[in-house]
Amino acid sequence: MTPTLPAVRFEGISKSFPGVLALQDVSFEVEAGSCHALLGENGAGKSTLGRILAGIHAPDAGRLLISGQELCFDSPRDARAKGIAIVHQELAFCENLSVAENLCLGSLPARGSFLSRRELLRRAEEKLRLIGAAIDARVAVGALTPGQQQMVQIAAAVSDGARIIVFDEPTSSLSQHEAERLYGLIARLRAQGVTSVYVSHRMEEIFRLCDSVTVLRDGRHVATGKAKALDERRLVQLMIGRPLDEYFPAHVKAPPGEQLLRVSGLTSPGKFHDVSFSLRAGEVLGLAGLVGSGRSEVAQALFGMDASATGEVEILGRRARPRSPREAMRLGLGLLPEDRKRQGLVLQMSALANTTLTILERLSRRGFLDHRKERALGSGFFERLRVRASGADAPAAGLSGGNQQKLVLAKWLAAGSRVLILDEPTRGVDVQAKAEIHALIDELAAAGQGVLLISSELPEVLNLSTRILVLRNGRVAGELPREAASQEAVMGLMAGVAAA
Repeated sequence: MTPTLPAVRFEGISKSFPGVLALQDVSFEVEAGSCHALLGENGAGKSTLGRILAGIHAPDAGRLLISGQELCFDSPRDARAKGIAIVHQELAFCENLSVAENLCLGSLPARGSFLSRRELLRRAEEKLRLIGAAIDARVAVGALTPGQQQMVQIAAAVSDGARIIVFDEPTSSLSQHEAERLYGLIARLRAQGVTSVYVSHRMEEIFRLCDSVTVLRDGRHVATGKAKALDERRLVQLMIGRPLDEYFPAHVKAPPGEQLLRVSGLTSPGKFHDVSFSLRAGEVLGLAGLVGSGRSEVAQALFGMDASATGEVEILGRRARPRSPREAMRLGLGLLPEDRKRQGLVLQMSALANTTLTILERLSRRGFLDHRKERALGSGFFERLRVRASGADAPAAGLSGGNQQKLVLAKWLAAGSRVLILDEPTRGVDVQAKAEIHALIDELAAAGQGVLLISSELPEVLNLSTRILVLRNGRVAGELPREAASQEAVMGLMAGVAAA
């Protein structure tokens, strides 16, 4: 019997960008009809390799073989014609156009010289139906949540009939419900013989979905093996080159200090109702709930981003509900938003400029910025947070997800915020960056700051939080002290099958 050729074979793939060697002599195979994980820290070369496979980049050296045939792609369109598609981590859409227009942008249906709106909508709805996405195709993409936008991107890839699909961090913006739907979709694709190359930092996904695993480190191939022959500790060690000890927060050992924030009856019509809680110095208050439960909306209201919100807010003993982000900053609040690219950073500006954005007045004299003082302050935060960049003047857009997240944190540390609202602080970052951010959150709480932690990853909330507040359908479902908090207890409150 003739052995089945691998769906993909990388032979000696190398790729450089200005000042960066992204990949060096990478070789391994992806079995046809399998789900093959691609792991490594941010900057290890995973996304670059996926983009080479999808025709976005051309390798500087090496060969790419698809089902035994050597191929060179001139463009993503060329790769799609050969049955290869990619689902990007960073979403790329025309946000002012509708879902239907984005899904059919490459082949708009026409009736004579005019666009056929009816056929456009029919085609788009069929594409969405293929993956079970309940999204109105007439809505502008810019009005969708990040999770919904990700599902639109997946629908575009799957509906093209691709036989090889690269999934680059596909669940980074999805709720648990949406992620479960994606897992089922990948299982169906595998049953149909479709090959998936799956890039993710989430270990539970790797062991649930993937047949084989390839680990990259610093642009080099480290190992390829069967997922069932590996465990999480071994994978982490392969990724970072050493064991990663489990982190236990120190702030939970100390008694909480003064009350920094008190919220009473916070309400925003259609978003959340009668939310009340307090936050003391030295505490990490976890805010858990399913996507849509109102977690991010509460954070935005506290930071002055919701003009319709009502209720009482006390900050540092002073009754003052912020009416704008500027006012929230002046009162000592800082927000790391769920969408760091749209709301947390100015991507075209340098890493240094983003870090000092909140304190320009303090760094200026007679209307002129003291660049020496700015650079000294920025380098201190870069060192403290271990920001990895080619230099302080490197554009924020070119940094990895973990380093971008650290820049947003550095901005609020520079501002001296006493209350930090962290919305999905480790979304889309690698295991090493995640451990560093966890350690920083603990350090901040131990130093007397108050942290409101919003995360879809229950292990993160359970490990870091002093207390956990659970929201369900925009209302407080219950509060759990650390010693009573378990995954089952929190999920029970989130699903409405328990009371606390």
